[in-house]
Amino acid sequence: MHSSNDSTIQQTLAPGLVTEVQLIEMVFPQQTNHYGTLFGGQALALMDKAAFIVASRYTRRTVVTACSERCDFHVPVRQGQLVELTARVVETGRTSVTVEVTLVAEDLLSGDRQPGTRGKFVMVALDAHGKPTRVPELESMASQAP
Repeated sequence: MHSSNDSTIQQTLAPGLVTEVQLIEMVFPQQTNHYGTLFGGQALALMDKAAFIVASRYTRRTVVTACSERCDFHVPVRQGQLVELTARVVETGRTSVTVEVTLVAEDLLSGDRQPGTRGKFVMVALDAHGKPTRVPELESMASQAP
């Protein structure tokens, strides 16, 4: 596992490997609970969607979610706010990709932004027969040092 300090390491990758994606969504009434805030399950679904997209683009394979690790909810996200999701490949295994996803809540009118949720998702790449298959290795600049 990488420490939180490792998340700032620049990635050196072969051309074409996508390691980060951003999605922006608006929170509508059907996504909220009786308090007018985003359901936790909806937040997790959006995060899983972002993890799926970056893992698919990184591996150029079909991927499935193997697990979601600890997800921390920091602030409630209110109806009408934007959520900006950033999904970044932070680690690879033989057949898996670990993706860190952050969700930032933004007030559309004031521009005020607050960290909403953060979590990690492990995505497994599958071959044409639905069996786990190798993924490209993620190499950091630190591993390239002489």
